[in-house]
Amino acid sequence: MKSDSRPPSALTIAGSDSGGGAGIQADLKTFAAHGVHGLSAIAALTAQHTRGVTAVEVPPTAFLAAQIDACFEDFRIEAVKLGMLATAGVIETVAGALDARGGTRLVLDPVMIATSGAKLLADDALAALRQRLLPGCQVLTPNLPEAELLLGWRIPSLEAMHDACAALRAMGAEAVLLKGGHLEDGGARVVDLFADASGVRAFEHPRLDVDAHGTGCTLASAIAARLALGLETGEACARATDYVHRALLGGYRPGRGDVMVLDHFGAAP
Repeated sequence: MKSDSRPPSALTIAGSDSGGGAGIQADLKTFAAHGVHGLSAIAALTAQHTRGVTAVEVPPTAFLAAQIDACFEDFRIEAVKLGMLATAGVIETVAGALDARGGTRLVLDPVMIATSGAKLLADDALAALRQRLLPGCQVLTPNLPEAELLLGWRIPSLEAMHDACAALRAMGAEAVLLKGGHLEDGGARVVDLFADASGVRAFEHPRLDVDAHGTGCTLASAIAARLALGLETGEACARATDYVHRALLGGYRPGRGDVMVLDHFGAAP
């Protein structure tokens, strides 16, 4: 392969999901579905299946830094997706590694609570996330409970979602994609709000009556993949929400329960 034909690479720094539906595993499938070479630095290990998280182990931060260094030393990394970063020490390590490179397209999915309700972020990590990673990220992709934790106030309505987007951008995010799936009385359609310096746009999709696993990871990694391919931020977010909707429509149940995982490849653009 000629050097000028090498595909763009995207790096995920996140947690591993032993059940294969979320985290690093979902990110790498999403990158591959978009034709982007996927790299990974594992920031946490979870014992997990579609019904919940049973244990979490955080590797030494020196080893996390070594993984990130190895990726940047050999690959043309066009975008980085951040997922589960469980402790303040992990966040500081990641922030330091990215600060040393500069100019990286960064998509931050502030993973705090698993769909099952398991807590995935230590108490001391929230302030570190606000101070070290949120400022300067190209896209922040919280769901409503995550945005409420970041801001310290409830988001009960679409109007409050608009206020939350403005407040999150004021904290330093270049753009925010605020996911509206958890909105109380959200109706028959899910409304996600995208906000950047040019204003606010709404991305709407029919609400699906499914219990799904890995949607947030997949959305953030789809945005990172499209940024790596050269799309501008708003278009990358719009197409990524469409991709997740298609992946949900094709979702399947690999475990013993009713929780679905996404069809990453059937939904490929």
